[in-house]
Amino acid sequence: MSTQQQVEFRPKRIRWVAGICAAAVVILFTALSFGLHGSTGDGFGQFERGDQSAMIGLGVLAGLGILAFTRPRVKADASHVQIRNVLGNYDLPWAAVKAVRFDRNSAWAMLELHGDETVSVHALQAADKDYAVQGVRALRALHSAATP
Repeated sequence: MSTQQQVEFRPKRIRWVAGICAAAVVILFTALSFGLHGSTGDGFGQFERGDQSAMIGLGVLAGLGILAFTRPRVKADASHVQIRNVLGNYDLPWAAVKAVRFDRNSAWAMLELHGDETVSVHALQAADKDYAVQGVRALRALHSAATP
């Protein structure tokens, strides 16, 4: 493997699932907004256009929250690995990494750091099967080439 090689992996299956779910939530909230008209039920208030717009806005915000699950990515080269998870980013030199792990029954790969700490790699998920295994193997090859 070349020392100039850079690899990048993003989850595949969750991107499809999150995209479909986000679209479904926006459509659902939009459909629900059309049901907001007339009396609120107790006779004291009325639903108005602003209420419908707010319901659609909430649907868009919920859809964007679901799309946050498409954010994970891992990029690595001979000197370091950059991890972007749903929440949080890491930029680690390979010297800080003790091992690249992908345990049986684990949802995603992990980097084991010196000092018994771990960093999850959400970009390499078990649901992606062979793609995730290929990613772990690439990270392990870069790690073994970078550490003595």
